[in-house]
Amino acid sequence: MAALARWCVRHRLVTVLLWLIAFAGVTAGATVAGSAYSNHYDAPGTEAGRATQMLQHGFPGLGGDSDSVVWRSTGPGGVRSADVEQTMTHTLDRISTLPGIASVTNPYEGSHSAQISGDGRTAYATITFDQPSENIGKGQAKAVVDTAKAAESGGLKVELGGSAVALTQPKSGHVAEAVGVGVAAVVLFLAFGSLAASLLPIATALIGVGTAYSGIGLLGHAMTVADFAPMLGLLIGLGVGIDYALFIVTRHRKSLKRGISVEEAAVGAVSTTGRAVVFAGATVCIALLGMLILRLSFLNGVAFAACLTVLLTVAASVTLLPALLSFIGPRALSRRERRRLYEHGPEPEVPTGLAARWSAFVERHPKKLGALALAVMALLALPTLSLHLGTSDQGNDARSSTTRQAYDMLADGFGPGVNGPLTLVTHVNGAEDKLALDNLSGTLEATKGVASVTPVTYNSGGDTAYLTVVPQSSPQSQQTTDLVHRLRTEVLPRAEQGTTLDLSVGGVTAAYDDFAGVIVGKLPLFVGVVISLGCVLLLLAFRSFGIPLKAAAMNLAAVASAFGVVVAIFQWGWGSEFLGLGRAGPIEPFLPVIMVSVLFGLSMDYQVFLVSRMYEEWLETGDNRRAVRVGLAETSRVINSAAVIMISVFLAFVAAGDRVIAMFGIGLAVAVALDAFVLRTLLVPALMHLLGGANWWMPCWLNRRLPRICIEPPHCRATMPGQRIDADALVDELVKERQPDVRDIPG
Repeated sequence: MAALARWCVRHRLVTVLLWLIAFAGVTAGATVAGSAYSNHYDAPGTEAGRATQMLQHGFPGLGGDSDSVVWRSTGPGGVRSADVEQTMTHTLDRISTLPGIASVTNPYEGSHSAQISGDGRTAYATITFDQPSENIGKGQAKAVVDTAKAAESGGLKVELGGSAVALTQPKSGHVAEAVGVGVAAVVLFLAFGSLAASLLPIATALIGVGTAYSGIGLLGHAMTVADFAPMLGLLIGLGVGIDYALFIVTRHRKSLKRGISVEEAAVGAVSTTGRAVVFAGATVCIALLGMLILRLSFLNGVAFAACLTVLLTVAASVTLLPALLSFIGPRALSRRERRRLYEHGPEPEVPTGLAARWSAFVERHPKKLGALALAVMALLALPTLSLHLGTSDQGNDARSSTTRQAYDMLADGFGPGVNGPLTLVTHVNGAEDKLALDNLSGTLEATKGVASVTPVTYNSGGDTAYLTVVPQSSPQSQQTTDLVHRLRTEVLPRAEQGTTLDLSVGGVTAAYDDFAGVIVGKLPLFVGVVISLGCVLLLLAFRSFGIPLKAAAMNLAAVASAFGVVVAIFQWGWGSEFLGLGRAGPIEPFLPVIMVSVLFGLSMDYQVFLVSRMYEEWLETGDNRRAVRVGLAETSRVINSAAVIMISVFLAFVAAGDRVIAMFGIGLAVAVALDAFVLRTLLVPALMHLLGGANWWMPCWLNRRLPRICIEPPHCRATMPGQRIDADALVDELVKERQPDVRDIPG
């Protein structure tokens, strides 16, 4: 690490130019190639997946995206009035001639009269594109929207819904990122007092994350990558990138205050704190890649996209940042700090003031403070018990969006189930199968939870058939999930007796339920692997059983409490409409997996930063109380500053207006806040005080046999490059003479 940092410092202009060239090249490549994101919730071997395959094979024309044009008339005669019928028929004819449109079902023609509501006020047409939504351009979808909206008049309201239409919804641009970065810059300036030093972490993170953002666009051409992956990468990358740079700049500034030269200070910061940053980033990537054990292509793309972002932010922190630090020279310190260094000489920082008093306060009251922290975490985790995994639909969009209004108009006119019909598909062999299918409609209509059933449709060869079941409840409702289960386990098996039919229940709702079921089934394995990995790494780093076990418990507590807040806001609807995130709905099934991965890495970052200082003091003194007190006092300020930055970045993404990204933003912000301000600075030190020397216990025979992981070499803490140990000790002694150290505060 030292050799790499020294090269980057001595060739600082070349280093900066290489990063700028990489950023420009990847961005240009992504612009030329365009995006190729896909939101296929395909889970191998599921019943909904089989239904989709049979439908696409037997009915090739149904493979494109299907959207809806919904209109409502408040005038005399409703939607059946002559002027409304003429206007909408002309509009649908124009839409049918647009590029990429395969078919349009007009409720005024043929056998589609069921697409007019019973009160005659609402009607809808189904528009089928010739391609799936991920292959439909925004301009192509916008042409459909503009053509349909042109039919609106005083008494006629027209709205559109569907995946392709959603592409035309206005985005917030990069306002969220700008807000988060702005808040981070303010926090950094307050922490450093130097404008130059506060801008460097921002610049480093933006270059790394910007390169990764374009790289994710290119990655979408090689594998399945969800459309929210770039925003998720930005969210994670800005948070960890600014924090990693903060740690390195903080170490660099401390070295400058000790009188070390700019070059040696930058090299020393990378060779010490930079090693911890690489370790933390590698841990995040390993946790993210743990999603590969789920064997879901949808999550594989998200994992690789997030890993790419973390890797590039880490690379920028240990290469670009030292080069930039050498450019600004002593200006990494504020004017007052430079003046004091010139007048009084080297003065290493020692923890005094609030940090020292808080550390001593925790030592005096570990039981009470530990119980308070546990109560807070338990209270926030309670809503997690009612967690309902499912996939939100356009009924959760913002109230002002055309997709949400179309959804509501369909639900009002035809019932909520029309927004998420179920599709029953089967192969057909002979007359007995056809007779059974013809009789199935009556059985389905009598089934609890079914609103209506369409007639059976056969393909041209007569060997595949499907029929559509409209539930009485909305797609994301638990009642619809119960109906899917009832059809699969009770109704359809009885109907198949005596035939060769093998009916599969498909449709969007069934596919979402199957996807959630696969994730829930593998979630314990995934969490177990990720937590076990963390325990092994901490065991090797700190030679203790107690430290890894506490870390595992803290990670689970942070995740549970964060999910409690997410459930309260998004599932219970506490403030979701106020935040512009639509009405209440289920929690996305992939959210637990991704959040566990990310939070595991972020928690490891804070855990290593806190406990490594305690571990060093323990090795030097053998006094657990002193080790915990000193470690907390010396690291709490940096941990809190890093947490404030990360929380600000995460919360800023709520302004993006995207429900999925907002879930990640709020969930991660809450988890980081609890991890930094409740767990790491309160519960962890309180428990370590209560456990005493047991924190560091490990059998001697195991200690001798385990390999050692050195996150931050002790000799690097004792002396920085270019400074003798005896001179460093002399400076520390002089400082102790001027002001009391945390070591002198009784616990």
